[in-house]
Amino acid sequence: MGGTPDHQHDHISAFLAALAAETGAAALTITAYENDLRQSDEMCLARGISLAAATSEDIRGLLHHWHERQLAASTTARRLSALRQFFAFLSSEQLRDDNPTSWIDSPKTQRQLPDSLSEEEVARLIDAAAQLADEGQALMMSAALELLYATGLRISELLALHRADITSHTDQLIIKGKGGRERLVLLTELARERVQLWLAWRDQHMVDITEDALFMAKGKRMHRTGFARLLKNIAHLAQIEAHKVSPHKLRHAFATHLLNRGADLRSLQTLLGHADISTTQIYTKTRNDRLQGLVSSAHPLASKGDGTLK
Repeated sequence: MGGTPDHQHDHISAFLAALAAETGAAALTITAYENDLRQSDEMCLARGISLAAATSEDIRGLLHHWHERQLAASTTARRLSALRQFFAFLSSEQLRDDNPTSWIDSPKTQRQLPDSLSEEEVARLIDAAAQLADEGQALMMSAALELLYATGLRISELLALHRADITSHTDQLIIKGKGGRERLVLLTELARERVQLWLAWRDQHMVDITEDALFMAKGKRMHRTGFARLLKNIAHLAQIEAHKVSPHKLRHAFATHLLNRGADLRSLQTLLGHADISTTQIYTKTRNDRLQGLVSSAHPLASKGDGTLK
């Protein structure tokens, strides 16, 4: 079991190949698994053992080391998850007869409320997109940001849209999200208008393009890295710190702002495409002052007729 570093790496490679084939995991996910397993591998080899032959005590030693390094609980939990699946694979391939992680608890992680842009910052960001020097990019990014904020789409969902998905009469889209789940999202009139402005420019200036993607870069479907780069430029124009701006934070802003304005959690779950409402519930951790104001203004027993508390 394991033995030499070469054998160990063969085990890791075999596991990653099986993971990709059986689950269809994305390349970035496979790379993350590989990084976590190779780091664990190096630590084990430094102690004279192979990861494939590690015992429960060896795994606890890894956890203790990560704790001493003050790694975030979420990072430790992710690495332990990779180890669990790796050893489950070894067991299924009869490369060992037990899983040393079976009786090891994952560290408790605290789900953090995602950072969110304010309504004023989102408005500045969308307005700044129109200031890009390239007219085509300005129109395209104005449409893209308006769509992101109006629908709460994931960046992968946005960039997967086709040119024909949105017409002048379209007021809703069917989006295929994570796990192949489909959901309906509604478009605002302004989002439709911005998209139509972009498409009109595209039809006039990019007549030779055969690509059917809605959002493009250099004649091809736009990639998320190119989108993120343009978004950072727009953040600079809007005088917003770059670290506060990303496609996912616009999704957070969509969710937070709807909740702050009275949207119910179940409807928001549907709009965001969350399989589990517990994922959506993280957005309920809004400001205490807003919640206090909501109770004071809406609760039937909050005040007397003269405005004072009963």
